[in-house]
Amino acid sequence: MKKRIALNIVLAVALFLIAAPAAGCDTRYIPSEADKKNTQGLPSEFLMLGEAWQLLQKNFVDRSKLDPLKMAQGAIRGMVEATGDPYTEYYTPQSYQSTMVELTGVYQGIGAYIGKKDKNIVIIAPMEGSPAEEAGLKAGDIIVKIDGESTETMNSDDASMRIRGKAGTKVKLEIAREGASELLEISVERREIHVDSVTSEMKGDVAVIKIQQFILPTISDFKMALQKAFNNGAKGVILDLRNNPGGILDQAVDVASQFLTRGIVVKVVDKDGNEQVHKVRPGGMAADIPLIVLVNEGSASASEIVAGALQDNQRAKLAGSNTFGKASVQNIVRMNDGGAIKITTAHYYTPNGQQISGAGLKPDLPSELKDDELVEWAVDYLDKEIAGQAASK
Repeated sequence: MKKRIALNIVLAVALFLIAAPAAGCDTRYIPSEADKKNTQGLPSEFLMLGEAWQLLQKNFVDRSKLDPLKMAQGAIRGMVEATGDPYTEYYTPQSYQSTMVELTGVYQGIGAYIGKKDKNIVIIAPMEGSPAEEAGLKAGDIIVKIDGESTETMNSDDASMRIRGKAGTKVKLEIAREGASELLEISVERREIHVDSVTSEMKGDVAVIKIQQFILPTISDFKMALQKAFNNGAKGVILDLRNNPGGILDQAVDVASQFLTRGIVVKVVDKDGNEQVHKVRPGGMAADIPLIVLVNEGSASASEIVAGALQDNQRAKLAGSNTFGKASVQNIVRMNDGGAIKITTAHYYTPNGQQISGAGLKPDLPSELKDDELVEWAVDYLDKEIAGQAASK
């Protein structure tokens, strides 16, 4: 019911922009009774939208450029941006379909997760082996321009749509990077991106399992990776969540539950203060095996939920650097025209009540090691733990 109300409110704005009657340029817009019904209970301030449309229609020099659909979408986008929340975004029907395709793990683009932080469009993380990584893009890079167009007024969805494109074409990004005195110009050739949600390999007695993103196939792929590790005689697990930008909440709860027998994974608090507790789901495959979790500044959202659950439940130590710090939950609410609004509907807290927005999770074992060097360090760490367990038996 709440979703339907949200749909009706947003749709009403679009209809109001399109259907409002004409008004003179020197008078205030006075709505008719029919117009008042069109507002469907909207605040009276929204009458300004109709007034603005009529003033433009009456006075704008080139009326052929007044596209009601584009202007309605622009008004919705502006309304959403006015919330001040970087994670609440408007999707046109086209961008909604593109976003849904990404959750399946196959799309065309450069293979980089982007988001909005401190009013900037930033690279949360390039995917391993992607065109973005090959071109030298790094986590934390600020995208200043896309093909010469400033990102100043873009949300992350706007930027994503401009960066995506047909495989074989190129996109030029102007990047501000910490420590660089000038903007970097980086041209990236788009390819078809196949997101392997989970990858794994054995390093001696230790299984290194990396989750790239929490998408629809994640939990099934993750269970297969765990089973493969056990079949290969794994005595310890490194869970690599570095540069994982998050994804689907349920997938994160399922993954964390593989390492826990009881307790809480995450607490979600909505706008009315109602708390929903996501408890550990039974049937975990790896509740006793020695475990360490790797994180960095590109670990965000759902990956922070998993890391926070394992840290707070004292199941594993986190190694690496502070995480991104995205502690909110979004729901995508469909609109009648095929578009959608991604709305921040709740904040989440770790099992011990940490609200990590902006600050991120602090690793138990801080390290400046990068890439494979941190993995090798973690293998040595687990080898010692495994040896200690064997000696105590």
